[in-house]
Amino acid sequence: MSGTDFHIRLFPMQRILGCLACIVLAFSGSACAAAKNPDAATNLLPQTFSGWQMSGTASSSGDPATADAGTAAVLQECGFARFAAAGYKRDDGTLQLRAMQFGDASGALSAFSFYRRPNMLAEQIGAGAAYDGKHILFWSGDIIVDATFSRITAMSASELRGLAQTLPMPTGSNGIVPGIGGYLPTRDLEPESERYALGPQTYTLGGGALPAALVDFARGAEAMTAQYKSINGEGTLTLINYPTPQIAMDRERALRSYFQTGNTAQNPWTPAVENSNPGTLLVRRTGPIVAVTSGAFSVQEAQNLIGLVHYEANVVENNPDGMVSDASKMGRLIVGIFVLVGILAGTALILGVFFGGGRAMVRVLRGKPASAMDESAEIISLNLRE
Repeated sequence: MSGTDFHIRLFPMQRILGCLACIVLAFSGSACAAAKNPDAATNLLPQTFSGWQMSGTASSSGDPATADAGTAAVLQECGFARFAAAGYKRDDGTLQLRAMQFGDASGALSAFSFYRRPNMLAEQIGAGAAYDGKHILFWSGDIIVDATFSRITAMSASELRGLAQTLPMPTGSNGIVPGIGGYLPTRDLEPESERYALGPQTYTLGGGALPAALVDFARGAEAMTAQYKSINGEGTLTLINYPTPQIAMDRERALRSYFQTGNTAQNPWTPAVENSNPGTLLVRRTGPIVAVTSGAFSVQEAQNLIGLVHYEANVVENNPDGMVSDASKMGRLIVGIFVLVGILAGTALILGVFFGGGRAMVRVLRGKPASAMDESAEIISLNLRE
């Protein structure tokens, strides 16, 4: 095959690879633009839902201080992403909606449990909801919504369920709901008393019984606090989930030392710990979870409750080769790219030989030269002379 022919055969392959590169770059650019400008993706609040019509335009912001100036630090701990507010009208009244979106479902649950007040009653909206007669607060996916009706009716909850279905939902691991709440014993649990926290501000302001420094949120901790009925009043169970059992063991030792040292100037107890009954300050580790009891429990009640916390590890074998390092993954990706390029190049070569060889065979069968480059076979000369 001549050099000219070789160049002609590869040209389509170059165009294919160029097109593929353009597609990848265009897709990447669009994804980056969407990530940097979340408002350019799906609108947080719909124009209409369940008969309600937005009046005017929705206001939005990416600043947590705009959403709630008094709790901006809490919102940042929860992974605040953006905020939107809008008013709605219908013949029978008005409605004000405030929505906040977070980085994942964990952040939304943390913010929801922080804003939910003790006197609010549970409702079935989205992933969880509570209301106090005028306000309805609910969360769904990575979004929490505060709805204020001019008049709540029997259909208000159903209407907000329709709103929850219109909200953008997170994808992949961002939509996974924290599982720590599943380890709370249900016996004698006070309804709607659970508080989930991802950071020290959220934990402390949400009524956490332990010093936030001892919980050590900087090491990836998440805490769940719940109230339980006791013959002497209310007791508190705190569950702290850590990334590894080794970190949990270290925090277990620190908490035991905190209680054993006693309330001193160098080791000040929190009011919740100081007001607890003697002998009820128990610490127990199960896997990566550390459980702590405090409050008005009797010794027996505290022992029975903390003994009900059991961690169950679910091991799933999804990688027969074991752990694969990032360098190995990158190497496999590069090898895969070269293999793909080789397959595409081989396919283009085979197609070139097939079509080019077929065309040459057809020309030979018709009594013509195999190559069209033979101009003597293609040019008709009239041999005109003056």
